[in-house]
Amino acid sequence: MGSVLAKLVGRRRMLRCADQVGLRSDLRFRTCIPLIIATVVAAGCATLGPLAQIVQPPTFRQADNQPAEIRLVAPSLRQPTGGAGVRIWLEVTNPNAFGFTLSTLAATLLVEGTRAATGDFPLGLPLTARQQSVVPLDLYIDFADVPGLASVVRQLATRGSVGYQLDGTVGIDAGRLGTPTFGPMLLTRGEMRVVR
Repeated sequence: MGSVLAKLVGRRRMLRCADQVGLRSDLRFRTCIPLIIATVVAAGCATLGPLAQIVQPPTFRQADNQPAEIRLVAPSLRQPTGGAGVRIWLEVTNPNAFGFTLSTLAATLLVEGTRAATGDFPLGLPLTARQQSVVPLDLYIDFADVPGLASVVRQLATRGSVGYQLDGTVGIDAGRLGTPTFGPMLLTRGEMRVVR
């Protein structure tokens, strides 16, 4: 009887140990699940890296034979200090081997190094592979907002032109490749001439 009791006690200990080992391995497995998921997701994201390199941003430059223009606007009741209307003709090029839609452009205009105007433009411009298109970009400079432009106005009066730089953030819709955003980046720079 003593040996039977010893066998039962031994068997119970074995079952308890097996349960504990089973529970421990179950707990280990449960704690490993998030690690396994994180590893799979990281590997999946790593494979998107080269895909993201496939989509190149559109390129911009001032269009040939269409110089940037600035029109001085006289002071009025609404704008007592006056301002200037700016039109920049941009040649946009899709450098990719597939088409996309240029969907947004958030632009910042600097005139002679001074931030002068900003604008958000919902474009919706479809571009096929390696296609070029010319678009006008209209901005307004309110001289009350930019007191540092007094020297620019004097330069416009004497020289008839000023230097500008256009920076921007560009959003495209590339279909299955996604809707990447590029920038902020330099879009173009050049000279603006006064149009009367």
